[in-house]
Amino acid sequence: MKVRWSIGKAGSILHCNLCSVDFPPPQNGLAMMQYAPLYLLAKAHEALEARLIAAEGGIEDEHDSKTLEGTSTSAAGTPDAPGGSTSASASLATADNEHTIFGRSVKKWEPFPDSAKALKELSKYFHLIVLSNVDHASFAYTHTYLSEGTFPSPPYDSQQASPLYSRPSSNPDPCNLWLPHLTSGSKSPFSLILTAQDTGAYKPAHAGFIAVLEAIRSEPYLLVIPGSNHASIPATLPTLEEIKSKTLIVAQSLIHDHQPARELGITSVWIDRLGASLRPVPSANCREYGWSWRFETLGDLVQAVANEVQNKEHFP
Repeated sequence: MKVRWSIGKAGSILHCNLCSVDFPPPQNGLAMMQYAPLYLLAKAHEALEARLIAAEGGIEDEHDSKTLEGTSTSAAGTPDAPGGSTSASASLATADNEHTIFGRSVKKWEPFPDSAKALKELSKYFHLIVLSNVDHASFAYTHTYLSEGTFPSPPYDSQQASPLYSRPSSNPDPCNLWLPHLTSGSKSPFSLILTAQDTGAYKPAHAGFIAVLEAIRSEPYLLVIPGSNHASIPATLPTLEEIKSKTLIVAQSLIHDHQPARELGITSVWIDRLGASLRPVPSANCREYGWSWRFETLGDLVQAVANEVQNKEHFP
């Protein structure tokens, strides 16, 4: 399978679903900036539990299943509408229940086995960008594992994310973007990281993807192949349409990534990790989601890119 478009035109790859856990946003329209990050992850677990029960046609036991607010999910129906304060949500998220335990479990989410090595290889040819539905503190753990290529042994709770891979508290970037290469000693494969805490939106909302395009616009070097000379960097700020034409979305989730990519007019590559998704596959090949290429692993994508580089086709 040829991927000439990606090598010939793309300067940036937008990566999603790098770990073996995928979950939906807590609620459509949830005003996330009103809530603490841990609360949002816990609400995501609550929403996922409700969806799975509904999909299986089951009726949950109101004595066993509780919302973060302490009401039974059968009585509450859907997660609360936005409006709670940050302090209130932070207080709720500290209570021990199955939802908050999930919210604190991000440090235990092991990357797919091929992710770290594949990302290192891809970063030779593309600027890799992350758009994640989690928060700064949570992604710092995943960032550490993917950068160092190792996953820690238990106990996880006593382990802290490396400062090398945490969002800088004193950010040297004038646009306040998380640019890992500005951290001395970092082995990060990523050129830019944006989480829901940065964008104020959860995928599949378009706002997160548009925030990425705007960030690339403010850092136009992200549009050129790594290692290119400065002469190839656009002299004037590119338009969002120009940025879209040079961006490739690589992701597993059809609903959260490929559907908005199609709607926004951005080319995408589906990493179809068979059996890894909690959502039923709607059709034989899911072409309705608009993806242009399909691979079963990131490693397979790396091999396709390597073959193209070896053939020197459409590659400077």
